[in-house]
Amino acid sequence: MKKYIAMLLALVLALGLIACGNTDAPETTAGTTASTTAAATEDTTAGTEAEVEFPAVMTYAEYVAAEKDSPVTVECYVQATQGWWDNSIVIYAQDKDGAYFSYGTACSEEDSAKLVPGTKIQIQGFKTEWDGEVEIVDGSFTFVEDGDTFIAEPLDVTELLTNDELIEHMNKRITVKGAEIKKIAYKNDEPGDDIYITTAVGETTLELCVEVYLTGTDSDVYKTVADLKEGDKVDIEGFLYWYNGANPHVTKITKN
Repeated sequence: MKKYIAMLLALVLALGLIACGNTDAPETTAGTTASTTAAATEDTTAGTEAEVEFPAVMTYAEYVAAEKDSPVTVECYVQATQGWWDNSIVIYAQDKDGAYFSYGTACSEEDSAKLVPGTKIQIQGFKTEWDGEVEIVDGSFTFVEDGDTFIAEPLDVTELLTNDELIEHMNKRITVKGAEIKKIAYKNDEPGDDIYITTAVGETTLELCVEVYLTGTDSDVYKTVADLKEGDKVDIEGFLYWYNGANPHVTKITKN
């Protein structure tokens, strides 16, 4: 009888140990799985953030065809820059097929002085669009020292202002002939800031801007615009920036 009771107690104890083992196992496995999954997720995320695959140098046609927010690589020639500030610069660039606007491009103060018109550079960044303007953002550049230079001749777009083709020349160096001044206003009503110009070319209204960081207040264009009056006829040169429609950044104005 005692032997039977002892065997029965041993069986109950064994069953208890098995039951405890089954309870502990899922907790240990679940904890290990969760930890492993979290680590894998962190590794994957870190890898995704750190690794951006920039393409080889693209043609202008390939750049135009690239999707919004995709990484791009272009080789082009500096046409002008907006003032360097806080280790970044704005670059107006062009090649023989099209033009580029690189906003907030990483740049040392030393290198900013070397970005003279005609200089060949390679830009890597992300193609994006802001209120119609297609541009490169979060970019960086390197100098291409192969001895090649290029400064674009202004494209006369006077006859294209009402044409859908105009947008195909975005950011190029352009000229408009015989525009009539309708209104001139300073940004924030402050001389020394940007100047907004409303013109008429035939029946077409064209809005322009003299960007103070592009031209400076001591430039000929800034002084000339300050003296213009409604009704004056002018020829305009600048870059075909886009802001909810054509909004050239003016670099030269000649009074007719």
